[in-house]
Amino acid sequence: MKLNIFLLSMLLMTACFFVNKAAMVTTYTGPTPGFQLQSAPSIRFPGGSFPEINLFNLSDCNSPCWWKNDTLFMLNSAADPWRSFGPDIAHLGPSVRVKYTSGAAGYRWIESIQQEPDGTLYGWYHYEPGNSVPNSGLTAPRIGAARSKDNGLTWDDLGILIVSPNDQLDLQSKNHYFAGGAGDFSVILDRQREYFYFIYDSYYKDPARQGVCMARVKYTDRDNPVLKIQVWYNGGWNATGRDGNVTPVIPVTSSWHCDTPDAFWGPSIHYNTFLHQYVILLNRAIDPKWGQEGIYISFSNDLSNPTGWSVPKEVMSGGGWYPQVVGTDKAAKETDRLAGKSPRFFVSGASDKVITFTAPVVSVKFHHLKTVKTSVKIKTSFKPLIIDKNKRKIKLNGDVIVR
Repeated sequence: MKLNIFLLSMLLMTACFFVNKAAMVTTYTGPTPGFQLQSAPSIRFPGGSFPEINLFNLSDCNSPCWWKNDTLFMLNSAADPWRSFGPDIAHLGPSVRVKYTSGAAGYRWIESIQQEPDGTLYGWYHYEPGNSVPNSGLTAPRIGAARSKDNGLTWDDLGILIVSPNDQLDLQSKNHYFAGGAGDFSVILDRQREYFYFIYDSYYKDPARQGVCMARVKYTDRDNPVLKIQVWYNGGWNATGRDGNVTPVIPVTSSWHCDTPDAFWGPSIHYNTFLHQYVILLNRAIDPKWGQEGIYISFSNDLSNPTGWSVPKEVMSGGGWYPQVVGTDKAAKETDRLAGKSPRFFVSGASDKVITFTAPVVSVKFHHLKTVKTSVKIKTSFKPLIIDKNKRKIKLNGDVIVR
């Protein structure tokens, strides 16, 4: 092999190259997520049953569910809650009526739950007291909290969190059910486990206070939540749930108490792991008997920003009440509050569809600036590189680097 000896001392080198000045990137999100209903085998919640009056499988509100080991449990409320369980949402067994450890002058529908690692369940109920609007046949719902230590068979009432003040009752209401109050809601714990967020309906007398509203209570206050609720009002969590102050996040188009109401209600919330967003399904009522115009959907990235909900889009026209999803991924322990790309879509406790979500379109625009030719002088010092042919080695700065 022919070897060459290079003696390098000082080298002055001029490098000439192109610099593409940092390309500025503008990113924007396009439309809200897409969705499509697709046919699926029929499923019905077990619900509550009253054979004495020939009524079966009733589900009259949002229906929460939870996992214990590999068994799925569900509450369906028809006046009081009924509990069922099975290996998955398609195979729930017969339901049994659950009990409260204290009485109440009216029924309590449990609409949402949170399961703790020790098995304790926290539930939140829609309460319709029978004597809240005397001589009218109407009621004014309230929102309360409960807790179960036996996996949902019995519940301790923790008290009322949101109640309508008397001056927000419309005693001349044309509504078929309510003269005021707050209810028809769902609850979800944020991803940071800091707050429970309530998304509910206000039926107050003042139309400016009617619509889909939000409130929250600290996770650490879950055992003693009364008087701890914070209601979204006037740009902050400034109201108490008892003072009648509230700013709807989705206001009514016309009052609940007139001949021609137009209002969204009954929000059912879940966190969608495919979209990484919160999703609510909504009813839309257009007459005093709550005739259903359609079922709608809205999205949000941040529960702490109640103004961030997207404009509701129609999922389907007509339909029954109480739309909700239930996730079907058993390994991920999906429920009514946690779902992925294609959960089951339920209306009035029955499902013959899945709802498949598609991510929003994200467009990226690159704004390239002018490419500039730049000369840079680089002064570099090299010590001798010595190749010793006899000893078959190469030295740099006196060190052997190849032998």
